[in-house]
Amino acid sequence: MAQVTIHVNAKPYLVGCEDGEEARLKGLAAELDARVQALGVSGAALGETRLMLMGALVLADEVAGAAERIAAAEAEAARLRAQLDIADARAITALEAAAKKIEAIASR
Repeated sequence: MAQVTIHVNAKPYLVGCEDGEEARLKGLAAELDARVQALGVSGAALGETRLMLMGALVLADEVAGAAERIAAAEAEAARLRAQLDIADARAITALEAAAKKIEAIASR
């Protein structure tokens, strides 16, 4: 298990992670730090714990929003797949009918 020092709100934190995940952890910490810094700059008089909590809540809100957009996109994709299946079935039916007409004309 690797250990990485990350910085959030200008403070170092030593955290553990799986080997090879160090860069990802640092990137995630940078995202949290950006949110915390934005909250701190907004002039809110928040303590360290509350500032971290608010930063985490901002990120959680973004994750929830992304999950909702993914669910909506998956539902739309399913709807479009169903429409495509219907269109395919109609096209097959039309082609079969056309083939029968051609065969009927050819057999005359």
